[in-house]
Amino acid sequence: QVQLVESGGGLVQPGGSLRLSCTASGIIFSIYAMGWYRQAPGKQRELVATITSGGSTNYASSAKGRFTISRDNVKNTGYLQMNSLKPEDTAVYYCNAASGFEFWGQGTQVTVSS
Repeated sequence: QVQLVESGGGLVQPGGSLRLSCTASGIIFSIYAMGWYRQAPGKQRELVATITSGGSTNYASSAKGRFTISRDNVKNTGYLQMNSLKPEDTAVYYCNAASGFEFWGQGTQVTVSS
């Protein structure tokens, strides 16, 4: 059974940082591209960042310079380091693993508010 489990969300003040983690089981994580997406209330799910199996990264313009995606294939875990957080970053963040098949985590809430 494939599972992607996100953690690390929470409440943070504007300008603060959070690191999200996504731990995979049931798949050969190293061959999967991994991505982080987010969905704010009333909005469509949008791409935040992706990282290929080879480590190439891609970021949405809103994330460039503030967020860093990475992965540890030994730990079967992907990460999203988020710095300089803004209220508009408030959303449920989902991780995704794709390699022909596609899998999603259950999401973790990130709230940026003073």
